[in-house]
Amino acid sequence: MRRSLRDEFATRVVVADGAMGTMLQAADPSMEDFRNLEGCNEVLNLTRPDIVASVHDAYFSVGVDCVETNTFGANLAALAEYGIEHQVYELSEAGARIARGAADAHTAVDGRPRWVLGSMGPGTKLPTLGHIAYEPLREAFQQNAEGLIRGGADALLIETSQDLLQTKAAVVGARRALDWVGVDLPLIVQVTVETTGTMLLGSEIGAALTALEPLGIDMIGLNCATGPAEMSEHLRHLSRHARIPISVMPNAGLPVLTSDGAHYPLSPTELADAQEQFVREYGPSLVGGCCGTTPAHLREIVERVRGAAVLDRRPVSEPGASSLYAH
Repeated sequence: MRRSLRDEFATRVVVADGAMGTMLQAADPSMEDFRNLEGCNEVLNLTRPDIVASVHDAYFSVGVDCVETNTFGANLAALAEYGIEHQVYELSEAGARIARGAADAHTAVDGRPRWVLGSMGPGTKLPTLGHIAYEPLREAFQQNAEGLIRGGADALLIETSQDLLQTKAAVVGARRALDWVGVDLPLIVQVTVETTGTMLLGSEIGAALTALEPLGIDMIGLNCATGPAEMSEHLRHLSRHARIPISVMPNAGLPVLTSDGAHYPLSPTELADAQEQFVREYGPSLVGGCCGTTPAHLREIVERVRGAAVLDRRPVSEPGASSLYAH
């Protein structure tokens, strides 16, 4: 039996992995690997599971506790752009199965538990702006979640959330999948706060907490868009007011555009310094990396914080209601 992630989150800092897309690109998959659907990384779960597994192995090899499945785009809006929206479940299940195999293989070597976080990305359509209706979005997220559960995920991670209505569709879809399969896994939500200080549609972190915590999620946190410096005040708010565990997975700084594309400037030591400070001051139970982070970044984070006791936060709930924009 795999130890419960909820028990781990309650007592110690758990370390997740870093970026997936850049690692897959570095393996230089062919157009045939992509089935001529260039950029659809989730197809590699079917055509090149060896490449996907190698990314998971690279992160497990530096000591992380969890890896995220290669399913960030296994949702209705993203797959519809390639005309394969009917494969939401198939690609989700395959991605979870690959990650599960990698986790179990590493555990078999040394006995240390490893976990799989089922990645549920936001897609490319915002229901609040009328890009897509709520019901089909929710139903597709349910398929996404069911595939991840049946493939062996230990938790569901709704990440890079930009629209609170889209996030609610993912939470409700995930909850329906858990009920349908008959399991009880942790449900984690990470919102993305832009350099403007709000989510893409203008929601501040207080609005996100007020809207999402009552949905019965197990953890709330931040990922993507910025580096740790820009996340600090938003994480402080969650630390002070969230009654559930919190997480943080920043980019390796703000991207710098170069002739070779985007470059993320934070070194492994700089990112680990920031995560160590977050653990000491704000008490996240789950830390990791997002865009621009590599196994080298995660190795230093593991050395600094993995297994550290979670800060004894004393959150003060702020009763209230939320609009789209503010608590």
